[in-house]
Amino acid sequence: VQLQASGGGLVQAGGSLRLSCAISDLSPYAVGWFRQAPGKERELVAAISRSGSTTFYSDSVKGRFTISRDGAKNTVYLQMNNLKPEDTASYYCAANMGAGAMWYQSDEWPYWGQGTLVTVSS
Repeated sequence: VQLQASGGGLVQAGGSLRLSCAISDLSPYAVGWFRQAPGKERELVAAISRSGSTTFYSDSVKGRFTISRDGAKNTVYLQMNNLKPEDTASYYCAANMGAGAMWYQSDEWPYWGQGTLVTVSS
């Protein structure tokens, strides 16, 4: 499976961005969005199950970020609103076709796209 993340950029605090993760064949996979800031560990910020019926958000983004999937376009989106300087990081999408309900650690996700940089200025 191939994943291609895009949509990062520079935005002022309070602004919005939408990240996209294009996947060669989305249907069998749950997809997660991780981020990694310089000097920090990679963390899961949002994830969506294969069916789309289950989502996860970290406490730091809950209420501001929305994850969604479009099977027809083989794409998963991360809508990011009310961005804060602390959201600055490289964002990565990852995929997992395992039978579990959800996975929260980066080493549980076998497939990764390249990062897309999000910079939020104050």
